[in-house]
Amino acid sequence: MNQPLFTNDAIVFGILMISLGFVFYSESKKSGFWHKFYKIVPGLFMAYFIPAIFTTIGAIAPEWKTTNTSGEIVKESSQLYYVASRFLLPAALVLMTLSIDLKAIFNLGSKALIMFFTGTVGIIIGGPIAILLISLVSPETVGGADFDAVWRGLSTLAGSWIGGGANQTAMLEIYQYNPAKYGGMIFVDIVVANVWMAILLIGIGKKDTINKWLKADTSAIEELKEKVISFTQKIKKNPTLTDYMIILAIAFGTVGFGHFTASFLSGFFKDLIGSISSEITRNIFTFLGSQFFWLVSISTIIAVLLSYTKAKNYEGAGASKIGSIFIYMLVATIGMKMDLTMIFDNWGLIIIGIVWMSVHAGLLILVAKLIKAPYFFLAVGSQANVGGAASAPIVASAFHPSLATVGVLLAVFGYAIGTIAAIGCTILLELAASF
Repeated sequence: MNQPLFTNDAIVFGILMISLGFVFYSESKKSGFWHKFYKIVPGLFMAYFIPAIFTTIGAIAPEWKTTNTSGEIVKESSQLYYVASRFLLPAALVLMTLSIDLKAIFNLGSKALIMFFTGTVGIIIGGPIAILLISLVSPETVGGADFDAVWRGLSTLAGSWIGGGANQTAMLEIYQYNPAKYGGMIFVDIVVANVWMAILLIGIGKKDTINKWLKADTSAIEELKEKVISFTQKIKKNPTLTDYMIILAIAFGTVGFGHFTASFLSGFFKDLIGSISSEITRNIFTFLGSQFFWLVSISTIIAVLLSYTKAKNYEGAGASKIGSIFIYMLVATIGMKMDLTMIFDNWGLIIIGIVWMSVHAGLLILVAKLIKAPYFFLAVGSQANVGGAASAPIVASAFHPSLATVGVLLAVFGYAIGTIAAIGCTILLELAASF
C-alpha cells in the first residue's frame, strides 16, 4: 500500500504498453536467446509477469495510501484495471466471437463441462482438506472463534474461486466474517489465484507434451480452429481505415449498449432480490445484481447474434487481432495487481490457499487423465472457476482467439452456481474446523 514511484495512470499505461511492446518484439526473434526463451515461457505469461515486477519494485501499484491536504491518510487506486475489464474485455469478447461457429463449440463435447464441474468439486473439497491438513501442524492458523473464525473467511474464497466477486461478497454477507480481517482473505485470493493462473499460462507453452501425456483427443478443438482459420483466409482482405473504424464501432457500440442494459438489469434484480424474505435465497442470487455479470453476458450474446450476420466478415480485416490487443492490455493490468513479495507475507493463510489450489489442480489432472481431456479443457475449466469472466477468456484465447467464447460461457455458468456451491463448501469447512 506504499505510494509507488508513478501514480499517474497515463504514465503507468505507457509503462505497461512498453512492456507489451518488448514482449512482442523479443518474441518475434527467430533465433538466439529470446527464440529459445519463448519456446519455454509463453509470451502471454511475460505480458503478465513484467508488470508484476514493476509493482514489486514499487514503480507502479494498483492501489496505495497517501495523505490528503487535510493530513488524513486516504486510499487511492489506479483505474487501469477497471477500464481494461469494463471496456476492453467486453470489446475483446465481441471481436473474438464475431466469427465464432457456435455449433462447432457445442461439438467440442461433454469434456468441457466435465472438467468445469471437476474444477468446482476441487474447490468444494479442497478447502476442507486444507483445513484438516494444516490443523495437524498449525491449529491456530485455522482456528478463531465466532466472526473471527477462519472458516468464515475461507467461505469468501470459495465464493470467489467458484463464481466471482459478486459470489464472494454474498458469502461475506451470509457468514459475516470480521470485516477487519477480510483483507487477509482478499490477499490470499490475489496471490494464490494469480500464481495458479501463471502456472496455467506456462503450461500452454507445453500443451503438446501435456496432451501427449494425457493421451488427449484434440481433434474437435483443432477442427474448430481450422474452421476459423479457413474462414479467415477466405474473407481475408487488406483492411482500410473504414474497416478499422467499423470494427471499433461494432465492439464499443456493443460495450456501450451492454453497460446501458446492465445498469438497468442489475438495478432491477437488486430490487427484486432485496424483496425476497429468505436471506439464503437472496444471497444465492446476488450475482444477478452484478453489473459486470450482465455486461459480459449481454456483450457475448450480442456478439453471438452478430456472428450470424455479415458482421462476421470483419474477421477478414483483423477483428480478432484487435480483440487480442485488448486482451493483452487486460493481462498487463492483471499482472500489475500482483506484488511478488506478497507471497512471503502471512504464510499461514497462503499455505492454506496453496494446499486448497493443489487439491483443485490435482483433481483436474486426475480426471483429465481418466477421460483423456485436452489441456485446453483443464486450463479453461479451472479458470472459469478460479478466475471467472475476467481471466477464463484470456487463457482460452491463448490457445486460439476463436476459443475465447468457450471461456466466457463456462465462466458465466460459474457465476450462476457460485454461491450455492460455495455454501456447500462452507458447510464442509465448518465441519473440518470443528475436528
